[in-house]
Amino acid sequence: MNNILSCLEGAKTVMIAGHTRPDGDCVGACMGLWHYIRDNYPYIQADVRLEPVPDSYKVIKGVEQIISDYEDDRTYDLFIALDASDKERLAGAKKYFDTAEHTICIDHHISNSGFADENLVLPNASSTCEVLTGLMDIDGISYDAAVALYIGIICDTGVFKYSCTSHRTMDMAGCLMEKGIPYSDLIDDTFYRKSFKQNKILGFALDKCSLVLDGRMIMCILERKELDQFEAGHGDLEGVIDQLRLTKGIEVALLASAADGETTKYKFSMRSNHYADVAAVAAEFGGGGHIRAAGFSAAGDIKEIYGRVEKLIKEQLDTCTME
Repeated sequence: MNNILSCLEGAKTVMIAGHTRPDGDCVGACMGLWHYIRDNYPYIQADVRLEPVPDSYKVIKGVEQIISDYEDDRTYDLFIALDASDKERLAGAKKYFDTAEHTICIDHHISNSGFADENLVLPNASSTCEVLTGLMDIDGISYDAAVALYIGIICDTGVFKYSCTSHRTMDMAGCLMEKGIPYSDLIDDTFYRKSFKQNKILGFALDKCSLVLDGRMIMCILERKELDQFEAGHGDLEGVIDQLRLTKGIEVALLASAADGETTKYKFSMRSNHYADVAAVAAEFGGGGHIRAAGFSAAGDIKEIYGRVEKLIKEQLDTCTME
């Protein structure tokens, strides 16, 4: 399976895509592989198709060439799905997956069942960018590819703080750092530096949040009218859930926010610190992720949906406490 990228040798057209609402690991993996193909397989025409990416990832060279519509009916020799746990998560790119001559999935989500012709899913890896870096010829990784891959790793590890960080994670990051990338600036630009709007919405979320379940969980629900007050979209909420997770004494953090342009559809993001399995909770709603970081989308009455979620999290917390 370590030779999975050998499939590139016989392809002339390649499409690279990731999951809906792309995060740092998704964007970094897609752009890292795109640069790698352009640098080492100049005869291949490679396209990246993703939904619009947050501004914080636009430090990655080439993001302006990402195709964010799915209107044409082009077919590809090879479709490479990155950081997507199932085909439905590919959103509009799914139709190109269905018509491609050959498909590959490279991922690190434990919920991935292997939906492509060939699958490389490493649940113990911190990120898809870590998996990709290990698959690539290090000498063939350019500066620009290294920037993209490094951003993916730092985003999915919380700058090497999360429990998914391993010795191999640090080795892969070290290899990328040796390409001369400005790793300190990249951490600030993509993980810590916020726009004025982002700081305002973060402050609002922190003021609105509540402790529930005997102080074991912190939660915040952001309605459409509240997001519109700040002219904020989903990309402006980067980092809110992580700040909630850092609240002293809690085990689970939950952020529910109205989906862009929606009033009755919500995106739920969950994080746990030590023992609660939030991926199991997300799976009940068709979502997924990791034991300590997961999410899903749901439509309907927010009070009803949240009530179901809180009940499932309480069961997780009570079970873990008893154990």
